[in-house]
Parts: sequence; C-alpha cells; structure tokens
Amino acid sequence: MFPLGSVLFPHMPLLLRVFEQRYLVMLERMLEEESTQFGVVLIERGQEVGGGEQRFAFGTLARIAQLGEQEGVVALVAEGEHRFEVVEWLEEAPYPTAVIRELPDLDWDESLRPLRAQAESAVRRTLALASEFSDLPWASDVELAEDPVAAAWQLAAISPIGPLDQVRLLRAASMKELLSDLLESTTAAAEAYSAPWPDG
Repeated sequence: MFPLGSVLFPHMPLLLRVFEQRYLVMLERMLEEESTQFGVVLIERGQEVGGGEQRFAFGTLARIAQLGEQEGVVALVAEGEHRFEVVEWLEEAPYPTAVIRELPDLDWDESLRPLRAQAESAVRRTLALASEFSDLPWASDVELAEDPVAAAWQLAAISPIGPLDQVRLLRAASMKELLSDLLESTTAAAEAYSAPWPDG
C-alpha cells in the first residue's frame, strides 16, 4: 500500500519519485515476486514521509508500467485500475500493508449520455475558471478517452475539486451516482471561483 496526498482514480496515470526506504523495500519485494500492483489511498491526517499517517479506507490499485532509477531515487509510472476498500490494515513490513476488497466496476448505460455531457461541460468550465487563479495540471480542453467509463473517471480526476469530494466520487456505487456527484461538486467549485471578491 502507498498512502499519498492525492487521490488516484481508475484509468489515470500516476507518476512517483520514490526515495523513502520503506517504499524502496516494497518495490524491491514486488520485483522479486514479479508483482506489478500496489494500492494507493489518500492520507487523511499526517505526512507522506515518515509513517504514522491516518488513511482513508477507499483507494485504487495501480499497475506499474515503467520503473527507472537514478542516484537512489526510483521514478515510477503506473496507471490506476480497480477500486478497493480496505478491510483491515496489517502490521507494516516495513511499508503499509492491508487486506482489501475490490469494488465492482461501474457499468455504462447509454441513457446516461446527457448527464455525462452536463458533467463534462461543468468540469471544463470550472477548469477554465480555476486556471485564472493557479497553474493546473490539466487544461480545460484536455482530450478524454473514447471509452465512456474511462472518460467518466478521467473527468472525476481532472475536476478542480477538493480531495474529500474526490474520495466521495471514488466510492460511487453506480455510474449515475458518479456523474451526478461530479456535476454537483464541480458546479459548487465553479460558483466558488466565480464569487465576487468581498469589498474592503
């Protein structure tokens, strides 16, 4: 398990520079076992470095696509795959480990296409608004996957909303719930970005 300060969604890339000893040990053991998957969860409290952090119970399995090393730092490229729920946190060895339960994949229904269009419009509009205040990793005209399920998760990932909203999206029990919550969260974010500055 790899607790991070951000949420990983299915169908999204993950780029990491790994230097902490416990995670270098984890990667070494994964290579020995020819395993390419590890879990990513959001840190609820604490820091990424040093251990002792509290973590959310929902996350995403990541599959390693590329590894490289330079001067003791490992550059890792992975992609989010399946969602999971932590059933039990185990003793660290020395990295975090857990028993997990995979969550079912979300099914696409063509009747959701109008809702998906609303959500995409809201996300792109909010990205354009947010870019006026800070540099963002995603442009408002970023291209999405053709597969509707992958595209829905990509919209969830690029929307400029907070991590608590992202965890709520990650827990969605249906595609309709994911798109509805995404539309609601993104619309609220857009209103915040559009709010006039207080006088004085």
